[in-house]
Amino acid sequence: MVLAQLGGSISRALQQMSNATIIDEKVLNECLNEITRALLQADVQFKLVRDMQTNIKKIVNLDDLAAGHNKRKIIQQAIFNELCKMLDPGKPSFTPKKGKTSVVMFVGLQGSGKTTTCTKYAYYHQKKGWKPALVCADTFRAGAFDQLKQNATKAKIPFYGSYMESDPVKIAVEGVERFKKENCDLIIVDTSGRHKQEAALFEEMRQVSEATKPDLVLFVMDSSIGQAAFDQAQAFKQSVAVGAVIVTKMDGHAKGGGALKLLLTKSPVIFIGTGEHMDEFEVFDVKPFVSRLLGMGDWSGFMDKIHEVVPMDQQPELLQKLSEGNFTLRIMYEQFQNILKMGPIGQVFSMLPGFSAELMPKGREKESQAKIKRYMTMMDSMTNEELDSSNPKLMNESRIMRIARGSGRHLREVMEMLEEYKRLAKIWSKMKGLKIPKKGEMSALSRNMNAQHMSKVLPPQMLKQIGGMGGLQSLMKQMGSTKDMMGMFGGGDK
Repeated sequence: MVLAQLGGSISRALQQMSNATIIDEKVLNECLNEITRALLQADVQFKLVRDMQTNIKKIVNLDDLAAGHNKRKIIQQAIFNELCKMLDPGKPSFTPKKGKTSVVMFVGLQGSGKTTTCTKYAYYHQKKGWKPALVCADTFRAGAFDQLKQNATKAKIPFYGSYMESDPVKIAVEGVERFKKENCDLIIVDTSGRHKQEAALFEEMRQVSEATKPDLVLFVMDSSIGQAAFDQAQAFKQSVAVGAVIVTKMDGHAKGGGALKLLLTKSPVIFIGTGEHMDEFEVFDVKPFVSRLLGMGDWSGFMDKIHEVVPMDQQPELLQKLSEGNFTLRIMYEQFQNILKMGPIGQVFSMLPGFSAELMPKGREKESQAKIKRYMTMMDSMTNEELDSSNPKLMNESRIMRIARGSGRHLREVMEMLEEYKRLAKIWSKMKGLKIPKKGEMSALSRNMNAQHMSKVLPPQMLKQIGGMGGLQSLMKQMGSTKDMMGMFGGGDK
């Protein structure tokens, strides 16, 4: 929520600057003041913001720039680089390796979302091919083991804990030993919540850490804590070797800027929690994060999502259908399935250039997912002939009534779904003639033709954000030269 507002404010400031006829000192100052205001409102420390503003003014010296320079691009790049510098602690964190047992211990304040984050962390790695396990060493809070047990069962992750044992050190050691024997390569230890005023709890945390010898200690921090984050993180760091940070509740109304102050502890933020559900958990990578914050998208993240969802062997087939321009209800059903597998829609949309997170408010995102599921239920009541036909006239009144009865939906809803199909078919038909490269890189000619095709399909706002036709061509060039994209287009090495 706050990130969407912050991103929206910065994007608007950059947009106003881009719309100015002449870029002079006054326009630059207005833009920087707007960004400064947005960051201060998001509770970012004043010193960090002031340093950023000074550095940008040093880099962008309008008097020294030659007449031919694109001042807008230089200012935009300087803002991007400074935001990245502000967020980057400058050192990587420990990353677990598949097949080699790693112990990760979670620490943090009470109520910061440790237990939920443990399961999200395990679930994320499970999807990537790890064999995670959870150990509940939180004997302090009533219901902690029940919560972990419920979450782990839902995610199908093995867990260990005890209702009877009150010594967290004993539980942690037993759990770690047990899962090492079972060849789990990622053992996650959940500990009790504590704060710096409680010396006894800190001593207990030190004992758990000494007994389990974790490869990584993760500090889980609630984004709503604000500027107090630094003192608490510092206290934890003095007791155990905090290697990285996970910031939670980034979907709330609290100002997440306080989390930036954590970077002064030189511990990298590796994940951010953006909601209560298992998949509302994102890897925090500075450049893609800032890029999405500014509405510039994150193509590499988007491509990773597509590769996760659409198997490699199906990708050339999908693109072949795309270039033929034949759009059937079955293709729509398959694409809906892929969208739902990708995770939260808002998260996926924010990876596309020109889509600000503000365009997909939290409530609307849930609504859109529910609508997709409704449409899929209706399509489950269709025959193969109906699903594979691209002739809209096939859908007569009796067929529509049968589909409505079969799916338990109103006629109006079936008609609405068919209208959506027609709208998507219209967009899909504009992709007809898209050039699919067979081997090697996309040629300049086919790239330009594809860019022309895409410019007809993309929403005007998105096209403008990319940088018009020129920006789209350079994006095509960037996409065509990557191995990932070649795999996507059915070319490259097999």
